[in-house]
Amino acid sequence: MRRAVLLTVLFLFSLVITPVRAESFDGTELRVSGGVFRDEHGREVVLRGFNVSGTAKLAEYRGLPFASVADARKSATAMKQLTGANAVRFLLTWAWIEPVRGQIDHAYLDGVTAQLRAFTDQGIRAYLDFHQDLYSRHLFNKDSWYTGDGAPAWAASGYPKESCGLCFHWGQNMKNNNAVTAATYDFWHNRDGVQDSFLNAAGEAMKHVREALPANEFKLVVGVDPLNEPYAGKYDSGQTSQQWERDLLMPFYHRFRAEMDEAGWTSKPAFVEPLVFWNQNVEFFAEPGGLTLVPALGDRFVFNAHFYDGKAQSGVLMPGKAGDGQYTQAFGTIRERAAAHGTTAIVSEFGHPVSGYTSDKTSSVLKAIYQGLDSVSSGARWWSAPRGTVISGSQWHWDTNYGRHRELMNDNPDKVKTDGDAMNDEHFSAVKLDAAGHPVLTVERALVDRVYPQAVAGTTLAFTYEDRAYQTWQQIPLPAVRSLVGSAPFAVLVWDSNGGAAPTELHLPESLRSPLVVSSASSVVEGSRLLLRGGTGRQFALVTAASGGNVAAAEAELRQWYQSW
Repeated sequence: MRRAVLLTVLFLFSLVITPVRAESFDGTELRVSGGVFRDEHGREVVLRGFNVSGTAKLAEYRGLPFASVADARKSATAMKQLTGANAVRFLLTWAWIEPVRGQIDHAYLDGVTAQLRAFTDQGIRAYLDFHQDLYSRHLFNKDSWYTGDGAPAWAASGYPKESCGLCFHWGQNMKNNNAVTAATYDFWHNRDGVQDSFLNAAGEAMKHVREALPANEFKLVVGVDPLNEPYAGKYDSGQTSQQWERDLLMPFYHRFRAEMDEAGWTSKPAFVEPLVFWNQNVEFFAEPGGLTLVPALGDRFVFNAHFYDGKAQSGVLMPGKAGDGQYTQAFGTIRERAAAHGTTAIVSEFGHPVSGYTSDKTSSVLKAIYQGLDSVSSGARWWSAPRGTVISGSQWHWDTNYGRHRELMNDNPDKVKTDGDAMNDEHFSAVKLDAAGHPVLTVERALVDRVYPQAVAGTTLAFTYEDRAYQTWQQIPLPAVRSLVGSAPFAVLVWDSNGGAAPTELHLPESLRSPLVVSSASSVVEGSRLLLRGGTGRQFALVTAASGGNVAAAEAELRQWYQSW
């Protein structure tokens, strides 16, 4: 996983479905259709949650996200209760799938599937991620400042002694470490059949997961990310980064897509990532990409981007906090690239350090990122230009082991990492265990336990959520609505309803479990869900806290506003 590049310079009906799950139709399978995820009832679905988990990048639990299935269940329960997540990006690693060339470790894959079921058992959707960072931990010296994950030792031998030189951030190894660049280059050029081996191992892993999961739970597996954060290592003479995407990266994705089909994943999309640096906001480290020279992907693929604010993490290139609309252009570009490829988008990684240097920016950065996922407009402009799809996303990351690891960095017993994420001095987990062993958030709950449209019966036209967690960016121009809302959190959804039997469904955070709903559709609250049912045509809903304001006047303003588009 990439963070910022520099510090200073630089996710059959089940026989056990409960009435609540039956009402919300969570057991249906998703497809990409019309540029969005849709369930079997034709509802537009938004996936929101976390990456599970950074521990999969470590050797501590042999590449598994959690220490045990019980640990995974505890984590899944906490995630659902604390954040309302409906999906996870679930990490697994080639090194543990095929530790010996040609020999698949099915015991490891049994462990992966058992921990994955801790989430699907609770109705949480998942998409798998074949993760790598800096190609492999086996490239690094035992005393190195840095480490990686991904390829097994047999696929990382014979390379020069690794050294990043004067690197201030581990991500610089992608461009500066000769061992990393050489091994990565060889992977893309399939030297000694190494890419063939990875694709075969990935195919075997996908087949194992499909056969091990009950059919109703396999339906909750949305798809798979073929390879985390691809990078060339180095380019051939005269080759551009965009040409590399077209000539080496996309053929790899087509080969992976064939493995998915062979393994019984035909109905599920591949979540393909562009060149890792394509949307890096540290300009002198960015490289052109975004699969711009690649023919349209279509609905068997998802355009899968990451977003980290490298300037904010540097503490130098952006000294202050993130502001209203800070990332709308960056997320607008992600929407545009997905649309150009005839598919939907997902931002499978985003976040900011929760501890240490620059963590004072975390609240503002997370608020601005979620704003970018929710809408194409800033808060100041939303009411006059609100249109835009809602993007799915998975925050980096969810690790109940945060701060309690015991990782022998690069297998060195003299370098036992216990702090934070236990990898390259990172601190990104949104959760940890308190002194009593209970999961607690490391970020303000209002930032991550958010109103979002889990399923829309039709087509989303506009959505916004003002969490009030860090400043107030939404400026409501309608006086009766502004008076009704006051200083409370609020959300607005406008959609073209298909009039279907399945309801539009919004997640309600802890702060809005007894909401005031002003809507053209009928509404009912069931726990943490607001269900909205309306006839065919344009519908709206305002969700906020109960107040003494004039509901009728606010409703009249909202009707005039949304009908004027």
